[in-house]
Amino acid sequence: MEFFYKSTRGSKNYINASTAILKGIAEDGGLYVPSFIPKINNLDSLIGLDYKDLAYEVLSKFLNDFTEDEIKYCIGKAYDEKFEHEEIAPIRKVGDKYFLELFHGPTLAFKDMALSILPYLMKISSEKCKMNKDIVILTATSGDTGKAALEGFSNVEDIKIMVFYPQKGVSEIQKRQMVTTKGENTCVLGINGNFDDAQNGVKEIFNDKEFNIKLNENGYVLSSANSINIGRLVPQIVYYFYSYLTLVKNKEVEIGEKINVVVPTGNFGNILAAFYAKEMGLPINKLICASNENNVLYDFINSGKYDKRREFITTISPSMDILISSNLERLLYQLSKDENCVNSLMNKLSEEGYYQVSDNIKDKLKDFKAYYAKEEEVLDSIENNYNKYNYVLDPHTAVADVAYNKYKIDSLDNHKTIIVSTASPFKFTRSVFERLNKEALDKDDFKLVYELSDLAKLKIPKGIENLESREIIHNKIYEKQDMRESIIEFLNIPGGKK
Repeated sequence: MEFFYKSTRGSKNYINASTAILKGIAEDGGLYVPSFIPKINNLDSLIGLDYKDLAYEVLSKFLNDFTEDEIKYCIGKAYDEKFEHEEIAPIRKVGDKYFLELFHGPTLAFKDMALSILPYLMKISSEKCKMNKDIVILTATSGDTGKAALEGFSNVEDIKIMVFYPQKGVSEIQKRQMVTTKGENTCVLGINGNFDDAQNGVKEIFNDKEFNIKLNENGYVLSSANSINIGRLVPQIVYYFYSYLTLVKNKEVEIGEKINVVVPTGNFGNILAAFYAKEMGLPINKLICASNENNVLYDFINSGKYDKRREFITTISPSMDILISSNLERLLYQLSKDENCVNSLMNKLSEEGYYQVSDNIKDKLKDFKAYYAKEEEVLDSIENNYNKYNYVLDPHTAVADVAYNKYKIDSLDNHKTIIVSTASPFKFTRSVFERLNKEALDKDDFKLVYELSDLAKLKIPKGIENLESREIIHNKIYEKQDMRESIIEFLNIPGGKK
């Protein structure tokens, strides 16, 4: 069977991995998906592989026009000493739960796992496609993607990167990480609005043909580092295989024994990677989708209705404060195999703010369970895990912990369960101290980093050492309707506004 990439929305333009990675988003506004999900049938032979070798086994299934040397080059550049833990993605057993720690990279969040390799995938793709223009990465962020993308792409030749973040929708630590980024090719811009405003603005720019022609005439082509880019999504599959095989190696599960996976998610990319892993043959029983009070995914999985027409709530888990979950489109395609269906649903969401899937699609959501956590429950989880196990959760991981506890009560399911820990507690110290030590809350977020280190006897990660004293380089703020103009200014394209 021929392997290629195609749009979720019906375009008949079948392309290789390198082209899909460079484009980011299809011409018809859809997202690129593989023509089929490849299988891994020999799990036994993968036991004991380190992260790099396992990454090759998974990525080689998807990077259909990359050579072995090219894939290994990208992996070698990505998963090196920039990760503070030698295992890259270690498993931490806490009580009867297994936390998959994805925050040991340079920016202290799971986005490092994919955004450390995407620049090199893009560089090789550019060479393959004989690109004679500079690539401009446009990325909207709810906090973590932005810094991880900036870290990965900073000073990469022939690539520029612009990150848009909601000015009042990220933590102080997240904001300072972004606005202190060095690199001549980087630009960080605050937006007066929420994450969905920034994300919608980026999508509109990608779909603005006239604007893209203008950029093209001036030697630039747009691409994306968000999880709408298939080159960002595929590397995330690796750590699900790695975590399972680690449990096998540690004799926590038998090879072939099914596990559950709990993923805190807003944009649906991280849990979609787990779904792809299951489709590839990883023995996953249930995929448990954990939401905060922006619980649009909870409603969808339980009812089949996706409805963004609701109040946007700013929470202590800001990376999940999302009402438009872009990667859900890929799941809809995988479940329906019908581009016309996906196109119709996406149009209805755009025009009316909601859609309802058919009973056939709803029935196929049976592998998913969904729960959401209220703020008080998140704080309880942080407090309980620290008091009982001396283990500190960030708010996003706490959302997942709450979801798992609810699932266990509902289902009485005793399968071993991996909870995906998506960020270091050092990125959200104020929320952590809300329960662990309220007396410390009169200090600023940067001093709380040292307080947390002292309280929990944790080493301060290199990524935020002395963050408060770093020079602020990016301080511009734009209205959401002026995002195109900000691109023109950064690229020094003559003519001003379109």
